[in-house]
Amino acid sequence: MTSQQLPNWLKQRTYLTPDRIAIRNDDHEYTFKELWNMTIETAEKIHSQLKDSQPEFIGLMIKNTVESVTVIHAVQQLGMSAVLLNHRLSPAELTFQIEDMNLSTVLFEDDFHEKIQLHHVQKVKLSDLQKVPPSSFEIKDHFQLDQICSVMYTSGTTGAPKGVLQTYGNHWWSAIGSSLNLGINENDTWLCSVPLFHISGYSILMRSVIYGMGVRLFEHFDVGRINGELMSGSITIMSAVSNMLQRMLKDAGDESYHANFRCMLLGGGPAPLPLLEICRDKDIPVFQTYGMTETSSQIVTLSPEYSLSKLGSAGKPLFPSELMIMKETRPAAPYEEGEILVKGPNVTVGYYKREEANRKSFEDGWLSTGDIGYIDDEGFLFVLDRRSDLIISGGENVYPAEIESVLTSHQDIEDVGVAGIMSDEWGQVPCAFIVKGSKHLLTEEDVHSFCKNKLASYKQPKKVVFVDEIPRNASNKILRRVLRDRWEQGVYQSEH
Repeated sequence: MTSQQLPNWLKQRTYLTPDRIAIRNDDHEYTFKELWNMTIETAEKIHSQLKDSQPEFIGLMIKNTVESVTVIHAVQQLGMSAVLLNHRLSPAELTFQIEDMNLSTVLFEDDFHEKIQLHHVQKVKLSDLQKVPPSSFEIKDHFQLDQICSVMYTSGTTGAPKGVLQTYGNHWWSAIGSSLNLGINENDTWLCSVPLFHISGYSILMRSVIYGMGVRLFEHFDVGRINGELMSGSITIMSAVSNMLQRMLKDAGDESYHANFRCMLLGGGPAPLPLLEICRDKDIPVFQTYGMTETSSQIVTLSPEYSLSKLGSAGKPLFPSELMIMKETRPAAPYEEGEILVKGPNVTVGYYKREEANRKSFEDGWLSTGDIGYIDDEGFLFVLDRRSDLIISGGENVYPAEIESVLTSHQDIEDVGVAGIMSDEWGQVPCAFIVKGSKHLLTEEDVHSFCKNKLASYKQPKKVVFVDEIPRNASNKILRRVLRDRWEQGVYQSEH
C-alpha cells in the first residue's frame, strides 16, 4: 500500500502563487519563484558537495537568515531529513547529538566552526558551499507524509536530550490545525524572530509555503525594530514567549500596535496573568498556546472569543487533536490536576533510537507530556507547570510558574525564575531568583512583603537570590534545573 503523499510543497506553492512575497529581511524581499530558484541552486550545490553519498540525515547549524531558509528547503528537495542543531549549545552537547544521530555531514554558518569538534564528520561552511559547482538531481513531485522531515532535540529537562522525529504529515497537520483556528488572510505576514532551529521558527516556514504567506525574518530579537514593524501595519501575526512580550511592552510604553496586527501567538509555558491583563487593556490580541517539539508547535490554543472570559487558559485542542488529563491511572475530573496527554496527527511518531522512552511516553496514540495541568468544566486547559519542576513542600504541590506570575507584576523586577531547593524541615521550599529592574532598589524584604498577601504561606519564596540573568534555553523557557544546580554548587547565594 502506497503511503499518503502531497505535492512537493515549495514547488506547488511556486506554481500556484509565484509572485507572492515569500520572505523579507532587512535588505530585500523574495517571491516564492525567487525562493524556489535559490533553493534549487543550493540543493544542486549540496548534492555536488556530498557527491555519491546522500545521507538519510544531515545536520544543520544555522541562523535566522534567508540563506538558512534556502538550505532548509534544499534539504527537503534532496529527500534528506534535517537535524536542526542548536548553536547555543556547548561543543560537548552538540557532539552528543551529532554522535547520537550518527551524522556524517553538518552544514553550518561560518561562526560555528569551533563548535563541531568531531574529526570524522564532514563539515561544510555555507559560505564555502557557494563556491561548489552545481550538480543536477531529480526533483521530487511529491512528499510522503510518513517520511521524516526534521529532527529536533528536546531541551533535556530530565536526562539526556532525545531526538524528536517530525514527519511531513506532522508539519502538514500542525499547519492545518493552526489555520482552522487562526484563519488565513491573503494579507498575512508572520514575523519570525524565534530560532529557525526550534519548532516555533521552523513551523512558520512550513506554514509559509502551505498557506502562501509571507514571513518577515529577523536574525535577532530586536525589540525596538520589531515594535516598529508591529506599529506600522506590515505584520499580522507574531510568535513570542512571555519574556519577549514583556520586553516589547516595556519598550512600547503607552503606544499599542496597528489594527492590522491580529495575533500574538504566545507560547513557551504558562503566561503571567499580569502580562495578559496589560495586553487586554492595550487591545493586543494574545492567543495563549500550549505546544512542544513533540507536537510540531502548538496543539492547544485559546480562541479569541474566550480571551477575556478564560484569561490564563491555554484553550482547547486544535481541530485535528485531542487532550486528556490523567490522574495516576484514570482520567481526571474537571479541575482535578494531573498529567497532560495529547493525541493527533501533528504528534511525533517517536524519539530516535529511544525504545524505552517511546514505550514510556506513548500509549494507544496518546503522548504523555510530563506537564501538569487541569481542564475546567467547559474543557479549557490550564497549564500549571512541568512535572520535573514541581516543588513538593511539606506535602503541598507548589508550581513555580504561579509564583513567577505574581513576581513579574512587581515594577522593580526585570525577570524571575523560581525553583525548589532542599529544606530539612519541609523537604523542598521555593526560592526566587530575581533580576532587578534598572533602579536596583529592591530588597529581599520587599519581595517577601509583596508576596505576603498574594500567595499562600507555603507558596511564598523562602529564599530570594538576586542574579544578573535567568538561564533560558533556545525557546526562552526558564532552565529551573540550572537554577537549582547553581544554588547547590554555591554559585548563587542569598543575602541572608
